[in-house]
Amino acid sequence: MMATLAIDKAIAKVPFLAKSKNVKKIPLTGGITNLNFKIEADGRAYVLRLAGEGTDLLGIKRDVECAANKAAGELGIAPEIMYFIEPEGYIVTRFVNGKHISPKDIVQPDYLARVANKLRLFHRRAPKLKNEFNVFKRVEMLTSVSKKHGSTFPKDWDFIMQKTNEVRKALEKDPYTPTPCHNDLLNLNWLEEEVPGEIGEIRLLDWEYAGMGDIFFDLANFSHHHRLNEDQIEDFLYYYFGEVTDKHYARLRLMWPMSELHEAMWGTTQTGISKLEEDFQGYADLWFGRFREHVTDFRWEQWLKDVAKKK
Repeated sequence: MMATLAIDKAIAKVPFLAKSKNVKKIPLTGGITNLNFKIEADGRAYVLRLAGEGTDLLGIKRDVECAANKAAGELGIAPEIMYFIEPEGYIVTRFVNGKHISPKDIVQPDYLARVANKLRLFHRRAPKLKNEFNVFKRVEMLTSVSKKHGSTFPKDWDFIMQKTNEVRKALEKDPYTPTPCHNDLLNLNWLEEEVPGEIGEIRLLDWEYAGMGDIFFDLANFSHHHRLNEDQIEDFLYYYFGEVTDKHYARLRLMWPMSELHEAMWGTTQTGISKLEEDFQGYADLWFGRFREHVTDFRWEQWLKDVAKKK
């Protein structure tokens, strides 16, 4: 009932929808913290995204999301923005008639090359965003919010922080250049647009965590969400950089568990702030487990050294 009320109020604020006599609202599944609707009006289709309650506590800035999505739309990476509803921070984009790219397909060489090209295009061509995305600061922020809301932390939190600090110190030897990044490259955020008789473009959705960050966070974030194996990691790095160096490989491998820790802390924070009926604790536990797996890899010390190499 609340969602119906919110969607009707939102539609009334969009001039080209408010004037339409025949508006259809179809809920879209897949999101957890936001509500998404397909809106059909006057022979056209849009997606209207209602921002979830309390998402500001996750560090989400809706004006930055809009700016990133707008830039990505203009670059042919994301569905184009049609309207931004303020002050609510709701976004209306073009509805992409697309198909989900399965996890097993997107890791094949052809798709990996296309993903790398889309990411590189955004990293190089998007304008500066008015938000920082530094995984270490994000984890500190989410830790602070979680503690305030009584969330449960793992028994080995000291060990998790020790490993995190090892990575932080290693990467500080060669600081990154803040670059426009997406920072949330899970599988559901990738679509292949279906165009009759043609090969469609890959489209990247959900820009709410976009900000000025480290390109290796994006590369690692995509890699861990899709469980890339050794060959796929090398292919992915090659498609992005045109070469595979020990330094690049190590940087991705160290950022990988940092990205998993970010997922775990997102789940931990949600256990304290969310009113949704989701197993956020289970989600957090899964990602803490994957973090442990990667920081205990026998090559860990080597990666810590390799990130300081010239190449």
